[in-house]
Amino acid sequence: MRVLIVSDTHGKNDNFYKVVEAEKDISFIIHLGDLCGLEDYIEETTGIPCYAVRGNNDYHSLIPAESIIMLGSRKTLILHGHNHGVYYSTRELKRYAHALGCGIVMYGHTHVPEIDLEGQVTAVNPGSLTFPRQPGRRPSYIVAEISDSGDASFDIRYLA
Repeated sequence: MRVLIVSDTHGKNDNFYKVVEAEKDISFIIHLGDLCGLEDYIEETTGIPCYAVRGNNDYHSLIPAESIIMLGSRKTLILHGHNHGVYYSTRELKRYAHALGCGIVMYGHTHVPEIDLEGQVTAVNPGSLTFPRQPGRRPSYIVAEISDSGDASFDIRYLA
């Protein structure tokens, strides 16, 4: 199973649709906030099931601020991250996820892609498809591969 993980599209969805077109056989999409209007249309326009959470710029959205989902065999917390000091470290965020019994936490907000495998909780941030902030400033996303045994692996990818 393949899962597309994105964040921080900020209502500018051209790159999002390019990625959906480029990545084949996606089972579902996870959007980690700052959709800015796309939240009601992802499934309708892509035909792919989507889990989405509200970011700090999704002012009037009714989608949840955080959710717990199963990613393969691992309980996974998805949220935007702006309330957990993610600009400085993932330490607080990982503690929070662990307290909820999650082995994976996915977040956005920083616009910088990251896969942090240290400790008991894996932290995953796809960066931004619209306003990347990492060196080189290439729009980024993550594809997760879920094995038959339920293990997840993550690959940061960049839009060409």
